Amino acid sequence: MRELKVGDKLYNVKQNGFSDFARYSFSEVIKLTKTLAILKNGVRLYNQPKISYIMEDVGYSVSRQKGEHWHLVSLKAIRRAQIENEKIKAHDWFEAKEFSIEEKQWMYQQFKKFQN
Repeated sequence: MRELKVGDKLYNVKQNGFSDFARYSFSEVIKLTKTLAILKNGVRLYNQPKISYIMEDVGYSVSRQKGEHWHLVSLKAIRRAQIENEKIKAHDWFEAKEFSIEEKQWMYQQFKKFQN
């Protein structure tokens, strides 16, 4: 566990309820004060690592927002964000798309193939 340095890349995950998608935010430390690390997106973190059981082993608390943590970026976190973003894109596409009866029939046939 170490304090943050300028240039460190961090991420945060938010979710509105258990059925919502995990939405990842990424940012970078651009400035340090005596006790805070300021991120490029304006978020201010206490520059004191804490044990975190949220996404990673270590987290950095958001100043004046109890329970919100940012974590150092890892390859695992980037991959999880990519997977989640693909889910969001697919969901949004289906929400916005109006299917013709022919398209619905074609999709139904494709689903039937997978069930056999």
